[in-house]
This record gives sequence, C-alpha cells and structure tokens, in this order.
Amino acid sequence: MSAGAAVEEIALTRGPSGLGFNIIGGTDQQYIAHDSGIYVSSIKEKGAAAADGRLQEGDQILEVNGVKLKELLHKAAVNLFRNAGEQVVLKVRHKLQNQQNGPSGTRNERPSEDSSLAMFAIPVLLSVAVIAIFAFVKYRHRM
Repeated sequence: MSAGAAVEEIALTRGPSGLGFNIIGGTDQQYIAHDSGIYVSSIKEKGAAAADGRLQEGDQILEVNGVKLKELLHKAAVNLFRNAGEQVVLKVRHKLQNQQNGPSGTRNERPSEDSSLAMFAIPVLLSVAVIAIFAFVKYRHRM
C-alpha cells in the first residue's frame, strides 16, 4: 500500500454473520510480496462492513481494537478478529482510488490469475500429452 493512502478508524458492530468481511495476508500467506500486512479480500453483501460502507476490498487493516496487525501469522490475525468482541474498532489504510483490487506491483513482480492458472494447466496438459503418445505407441505396436 502506498504511504499516500488515507488512514481511517472504522467502528463496526458485529452482526449475525460476524464483521462481514474476509481477510488475506500474514507472515505465512503474504498477499503482496515482502508485505505481511492483513488486507480485506472480500466484503459480505449483508454484513456489518457492507452496511457501514467505508471498508473496501483491498484496504489494509492496520489495527483491531488498538492491537497492531504487524508480523502476525494469518491464523493469529483471524483469531484476533474472532475474539475482538461485539464492538470492533479498525484502523484501516484505504487503497488508492485508482488502484485495482489485489496485490500491488507490476505484472513482472507477480503472476496474474491467468498466468497462475497457466502454471497449473501446462504440467497437466504435458502429462495428458505424454499419456496420449504412450497409448498411441502401444496401440501401433500391437498392430
């Protein structure tokens, strides 16, 4: 996240579906390379965060009830949210308006969703091709 992004405190009251958003990130599941911050990955349509309207996908959560989210494992951050009580005060660094959701950086620094799929699909396709060639050779050998 850029240092120029706005920081805001947002108070939410936990609803039937919790706080109404999901997080991503942590020291063990970095959302952005070399950044162990905790980010909002999605907002639930009818949750507390959506009703408030200020928290957005891609925002970085800096604190929960005054506790800094720095150098935490993902699971520890999730537990902090779960045990935060009914009234939760978040300190949030909003993403820049022109910034797209997801990790910041250039295409060269991180794979896109499409290239991630390609990285999975290529070995599968190669395996299928090898099996097909093997079957063809075996079939031709029998003739």
